[in-house]
Amino acid sequence: MLFQKTSPSEKRSAFRAALKSGNLLRFPGAFSPLVSLLIEDLGFEGVYISGAVLANDLGYPDIGLTTLSEVAGRGRQIARVTKLPSIIDIDTGFGEPMNVARTIQELTELGLAGCHIEDQQNPKRCGHLDGKALVDATEMTKKIRAASDAKTDPHFLLIARTDARNSEGLDKAIDRAKAYIDAGAEMIFPEALQTEKEFELFRKAISVPLLANMTEFGKSQLLTTQQLSNLGFNVVIYPVTSLRLAMGAVESGFKDIQAQGTQEPLLSKMQHRQRLYELVKYQEYNHFDQSVYNFKIKV
Repeated sequence: MLFQKTSPSEKRSAFRAALKSGNLLRFPGAFSPLVSLLIEDLGFEGVYISGAVLANDLGYPDIGLTTLSEVAGRGRQIARVTKLPSIIDIDTGFGEPMNVARTIQELTELGLAGCHIEDQQNPKRCGHLDGKALVDATEMTKKIRAASDAKTDPHFLLIARTDARNSEGLDKAIDRAKAYIDAGAEMIFPEALQTEKEFELFRKAISVPLLANMTEFGKSQLLTTQQLSNLGFNVVIYPVTSLRLAMGAVESGFKDIQAQGTQEPLLSKMQHRQRLYELVKYQEYNHFDQSVYNFKIKV
């Protein structure tokens, strides 16, 4: 209950095995442990933890203002409640190669199954905005080597994200991806590919597993799981979907309360208390509590 019986090592090992299955693995974004529970309950294959969402949830823009302790701590909270593997966004790694090495070891200790690091300069920005500046490929490969060398669990998955498509073009993005693989990246995350053809060309050029980002309102065409599966992609993330759905509903509901003076008409749109209790295993905790506090004090 409090912690999953599935250990972090077992989650990582299962994730590795699933990647070899040839099936597309779906990782919706979770902005809280409760969302993580829902992702598992609905039958998805994994949980994604977005750096942009963590920043936004703290009231910040996605420009690299969050710290390792904030991201790792929240990642641990989200990952620990589910038997599913969780992968997390570490932006540019929170510093230089040595900082990246520490980041990998912290995330491993806290139960994450993998992470991705990107090749932007600080201050970084959302991958689907214009004007991104990239570090030199050599500098990025140093971070990847440091991350690879720092791994304490060989099943922890190291993912390299390249934002080069928008600023340097598709061919340069592919060149960077190949260099990152040589440095130790085990999966590539090509950010902001624009058309199905570009996804296809990337798959033909890269031999390791590939991650597709299906974020809304961005540069990428929103491909279906069937399309991505046919293209040979291995993981798809929906990083901000849950937050956008939630905030859209919250804002709409609050406006209705302002206008009508009550939330009564909104009840049919809400998650029922009974469903919430199912997700958090309220009844199981109650049984546990009763099984522990069933003694009698003899005087």
